[in-house]
Amino acid sequence: MLKYSKAHRRILPQCRNSVYYLLAQINHSTKHSYPPTEPAMTETHKDKPWLFRTYAGHSTAKASNALYRNNLSKGQTGLSVAFDLPTQTGYDSDHILARGEVGKVGVPVAHLGDMRALFDDIPLEKMNTSMTINATAPWLLSLYIAAAEEQGADIGALNGTVQNDIIKEYLSRGTYVCPPAPSLRMITDVAAYTREHLPKWNPMNICSYHLQEAGATPEEELAFALATATAVLDDLKGKVPAKNFPEMVGRISFFVNAGIRFVTELCKMRAFVDLWDEICRDRYGVEDAKYRRFRYGVQVNSLGLTEQQPENNVYRILIEMLAVTLSKNARARAVQLPAWNEALGLPRPWDQQWSLRMQQILAYETDLLEYDDLFDGNPAIDRKVEALKKGAREELATIDGMGGAVAAIEYMKSRLVESNARRIGKIETRETTVVGVNRWMEAAESPLTSGDGSIMVADKDAEQDQIDRLTAWRAARDNAAVASALHSLRAAAKSGANIMPASIAAAKAGATTGEWGNVVREVFGQYRAPTGVSKNPSNRTEGLDEIRAEVSALAARLGRPLKFLVGKPGLDGHSNGAEQIAARARDCGMDITYDGIRLTPEEIVNAAKKDRAHVVGLSILSGSHIPLIAELMERMRDAGMGEIPVVVGGIIPEDDATRLRAMGVARVYTPKDFELNRIMHDIVALVDSAGIAAE
Repeated sequence: MLKYSKAHRRILPQCRNSVYYLLAQINHSTKHSYPPTEPAMTETHKDKPWLFRTYAGHSTAKASNALYRNNLSKGQTGLSVAFDLPTQTGYDSDHILARGEVGKVGVPVAHLGDMRALFDDIPLEKMNTSMTINATAPWLLSLYIAAAEEQGADIGALNGTVQNDIIKEYLSRGTYVCPPAPSLRMITDVAAYTREHLPKWNPMNICSYHLQEAGATPEEELAFALATATAVLDDLKGKVPAKNFPEMVGRISFFVNAGIRFVTELCKMRAFVDLWDEICRDRYGVEDAKYRRFRYGVQVNSLGLTEQQPENNVYRILIEMLAVTLSKNARARAVQLPAWNEALGLPRPWDQQWSLRMQQILAYETDLLEYDDLFDGNPAIDRKVEALKKGAREELATIDGMGGAVAAIEYMKSRLVESNARRIGKIETRETTVVGVNRWMEAAESPLTSGDGSIMVADKDAEQDQIDRLTAWRAARDNAAVASALHSLRAAAKSGANIMPASIAAAKAGATTGEWGNVVREVFGQYRAPTGVSKNPSNRTEGLDEIRAEVSALAARLGRPLKFLVGKPGLDGHSNGAEQIAARARDCGMDITYDGIRLTPEEIVNAAKKDRAHVVGLSILSGSHIPLIAELMERMRDAGMGEIPVVVGGIIPEDDATRLRAMGVARVYTPKDFELNRIMHDIVALVDSAGIAAE
């Protein structure tokens, strides 16, 4: 999925000597060497491999079911379900905001029939299922329970995880629905329900993955994730008996990111283990060590995958996987790897198979699982771990001083935007090397991407097929039973009762995702998270003199500052690119409007007309660019603004870029266009050549 590891074979633990060579290199500066004796072999106590997952789901429940069964037949040991954006944000597939988004970044699940089809011939009682779902987690878990009951499963035996982490949605990914307080309440409602009815289920998977994608430093990733965990546990205290609270602490899991800086990422995971143990013991008084274990799954860093020379991504994925598997005491319990071509589009089954084989080779062909922790007592590792813990504790103290994670959302969001700006700036100036992007750009054409078929294309008819089946579902159900169930759901939401029993009843009655979402929006209200982009210019002006002079000269000709409206149409909440474009335009002297995510084309056009925008920039990473941009361009012309340049950024294949330009889009930018100053120069030139009358 667009969602969204491991280098040279010499680093792989294929033989004893290669491991010691790596450790010796790490410790060279400390004059420390490991003893020549081998760690004790523990063949009879060989560790079990982690769960092998691939993050998957697309088009329809039926198509995704076929993909899951195919992956399981190839040795995958757990499912990781990606849902489409309407499902994640509580809308039905025929809602106006769902246009173009259905089945694009995951599978649409609008009702029990879809969930039933998604897991057809997959015995849920025997499966470990991870569902990447947050705002609508109570609803999707309810549908999952209802589908399992139809299979005859013992509900108490269900094993898996719902991500159920709303706070990071406000910070980095944008699939929130309600304000923070009621969202936190629904998180802990799920946790309390699973304690009683699903004892093997992980009710929350605190997700720092998207924090790193949004620019978080390792210290920020540690602190913001742990602050989220404490916010949830503080709220959960009153919902479970005191005697059961340590057990619930033990059922909180994490989902993390592993980037390309191998040693730092390995140390980050060891720091996570130590800090979580410390918090569980000192803050919550958890005495049993097994409930203080840091349990985590990982997807390695999709942000670092490059459109240029994409075959290099295979090595990146392998290096990043090593960071979360080599250290036994900080080893992931589940690993899912992106495919090498995710920066280009939707991976094919073969691409996912290739990533799965990477895990299997490490787990089964090497001797990694036969040894104790290879890094214990390593002074270089210990120093880095302590430095990360110190930085994370300082951030945690700041957040605690603000009243906790919920109260500190705006602070954390602004920190992420600033950190991401520094990261991008270092790539632009080549302080950070990215092979094939800012150094060694010349390369032979890759046979993996030549010709058609290097990525999978979503079925263009899938959206209408989904809508037709949704219409048929509504027509065939008992609408009186649905109305009664939704009335009970509304009453539970208003009363403060646990939201899960009423949600499960609504799922069984035939209610839809949009109907459930409408109830919680009605009771709890909607919310717009802070953008993290201040109106005030930052102090990062180095290298901007030339472009600032161009902007100033153009403003003088126009008779007012150059007005740049940045918008995100549709449901895509990945706002990192839009934030950085808006921030750089602001620092270059432009007058920006950026109101965040989840806008309709009509709303964007109305805002452009009201603000008298000179240029409109749109960011879409979900693959829904064609229908959304087509509508926006038509509305721009109808509003008499056809001369206003429109630029578009996203994961856009070249054929689609050609179509967008034919619609009148002035420029199309993709992940390879990392030089923000060049984009700013383009914008000035576009406005200057558009012939917009001076005022």
